[in-house]
Amino acid sequence: MSLLLLSPAQCVRALSVNSVCTHCGESCPTGAITLSGRLPSINQSLCVGCAGCVAVCPSEALAVDDFSPTEFFFSFISDEESIVSCQKNVPCIAALSSEHLLSLCALKKGLILDIGHCGGCEIGEKTVESMKERIESANYLLEAIEVDSRVECEAIGYTNSEVDEPKDRRDFFKTFHLRGIAKAKHDFEKEVESTTDEFVEVSIDSSHTQELRAKKITDRRKLFFTALKRVEKPSRFHVVDGSMIAFTSQKIMDESKCTACQMCYRICPTAALTSDMRNSKIDFDPFLCVKCHLCHDVCESDAISVSTSYNLKEWFEPKVQNLITYSVRRCDECDALFSSVGEEKICRRCQLEEEEALELWGLNQ
Repeated sequence: MSLLLLSPAQCVRALSVNSVCTHCGESCPTGAITLSGRLPSINQSLCVGCAGCVAVCPSEALAVDDFSPTEFFFSFISDEESIVSCQKNVPCIAALSSEHLLSLCALKKGLILDIGHCGGCEIGEKTVESMKERIESANYLLEAIEVDSRVECEAIGYTNSEVDEPKDRRDFFKTFHLRGIAKAKHDFEKEVESTTDEFVEVSIDSSHTQELRAKKITDRRKLFFTALKRVEKPSRFHVVDGSMIAFTSQKIMDESKCTACQMCYRICPTAALTSDMRNSKIDFDPFLCVKCHLCHDVCESDAISVSTSYNLKEWFEPKVQNLITYSVRRCDECDALFSSVGEEKICRRCQLEEEEALELWGLNQ
C-alpha cells in the first residue's frame, strides 16, 4: 500500500496565502486530496497511489513512498523496451509529467504508454482522459523541436512473466531479527496510516522558515535540461502556442502597473524571477519557470502576465530576459534606497506609514 507524502514547505500554497494552485486536488481520481485549508488535506485510505498528483505538482511537493520518478527515469533509459505500464515500471501512466514524456520520448526515440489495463481499472477512464492533454502537448512540442519520435498509447496489456518464488518457512523467523523487527514495525505503522479514513491536514509553522526561503529547481526540470542537451538542435527555433506548455511560460511586465513591491521575485520558488543587490530590475529566466502562478497571485496591480506564445529557443539557448528596470533613489523620509517606478520621493514603507497616520488622524477622507 502506497503512502502519499507532502513536503509542506515545498508546496506553493505554503509560500502565499493568495496562491490559487489546485492541481493536486483536480487531478486526484478518487477524491483523496481536498483543498479546504491552506495546504492540501490527504485521506490515505482513499489514495490508490497512482502518483497522478505527483506528476502535476509544479514544485514536486508531493511524492508516493514507493515510487521515485527520477529513479524510474534512469531505469527506463537503460531498458531496451520503450513501454510504460502499470504492470511493469510505474504505479500508473498518470505518474509521468509532461516533462518526463518529452524527455523520455526524445531520448528513447519513441514512447509507448500501455493502456491495456485501464479498461478494468477503477481509475482507468479518468487516467486516460487526463493523459490525453499531456500526450497531445508532448507530441506538439516534439514536432516543434524536430524530433521524429512520438508518444503513443497502445492496449498492450503487459503482464510480468516472472513468477514469485515460494517463500521458505525460515523466512518467517528472519523477521524476528532486529532489522526485521524494525521493518515489520515500519510496515505496521504504514498500514495503520494508510487505512485511516479521514482527511489529515498538514500545517506550516516557523520550523519551515528556512525551507520556505530556499530556491529549488525541480528534479524533472533537471532531467529535461539533461535530455535537451542530448537532442540535436532544430534547424529553426519555433514560436509555439504558450497554452500547449503546462510546465513553463514566458512573462510580460506592464511597466505602467508595476509598483516595484518586489513580491514576485522574492516569492518565486525556483529563482526564475530575480533582481540585483540594489533591487533595480526584474529579470526572468523562462527555463526555470514552473508555471506555478505564484508571481501572478501576489501581484496586487496585475502587472505581470503570461505571454500567449513561447519561443523554443529558450530550451536550447537559455537567456535571462529583463522585464523591467527601475531608478534607485534615497527616500526623503528614512534615507533608505528604494526602487522607484515614477517620481516618488519616499519609499513604499514610508508611504504606508503616511497612509496609516492619515487614517488614524481621520484625514484620509
